[in-house]
Amino acid sequence: MKDGLHNAWVTLAGAGPGDPELITLKLQQRLQTADVIITDRLVHPDIIRLHARKDARVLMTGKQGYHEHSYTQEEVTAILIDEALQGKKVLRLKGGDVAFFSNVLDELEALEKHGIPFEIIPGITAASGASAYTGIPLTARGYAQGVRFIAYNPNQAYDTDTWTSLAQTSDTLVVYMAGKTILAFAEQLIRHGAPVTRPVAVIEQATTAAQQIHLSALIKVADDFNGLAFASPSLVVIGEVLQLHGRFSWFSSGQAGSVFNELPE
Repeated sequence: MKDGLHNAWVTLAGAGPGDPELITLKLQQRLQTADVIITDRLVHPDIIRLHARKDARVLMTGKQGYHEHSYTQEEVTAILIDEALQGKKVLRLKGGDVAFFSNVLDELEALEKHGIPFEIIPGITAASGASAYTGIPLTARGYAQGVRFIAYNPNQAYDTDTWTSLAQTSDTLVVYMAGKTILAFAEQLIRHGAPVTRPVAVIEQATTAAQQIHLSALIKVADDFNGLAFASPSLVVIGEVLQLHGRFSWFSSGQAGSVFNELPE
């Protein structure tokens, strides 16, 4: 057995969509025992402040699109492996859930290659958090029977069949990483046959005190969102379920983190 591996243990965990109360009991326990915490920039700082061991090392390794000074996935993976090979209990915290657009495969492959034992703890993904905190069910009888989770960025290349399927489906579309590309995405949907009146929403910083929702329709996106710079993270939701927001919206920024705000330092 390699040096240090008899004690090494890595936890890959989703830290939820923003509200620090939306973590699992299992993650709370791992925070209390981890030697090293490697965290993304989207993880609410109160999660570590309130639950981590006071002597745990916290490494900020945020990856951020369009930002040249952020960490690359290769650098994050190298740090994860180096800390684990020293025999430490390493907690890798990711915003949302580890299975949704988080590059977890790179880290899993590296852990497997080095024979490092690990576990995976799920978290609430941004889509679920945004859905709950805006009162928009992603599926609902009479509105949508299915939901599709996709990512879209300037380097994304979908073929014609994929665009046509996305444009003509009645499923709700939840688009990650599209806050800066919503205009191009809407144009592609219209070009491939989507109803121009289909509702569109951009949800900024869902489940946090800074949450905002911007509503439009495919045909109006260029006018309604022109010149807006959506804060990261932003999630795009497209579909008829958006009609339900006005009826069931319940969350206001003053409710964010209400319990945690009462806890001592």
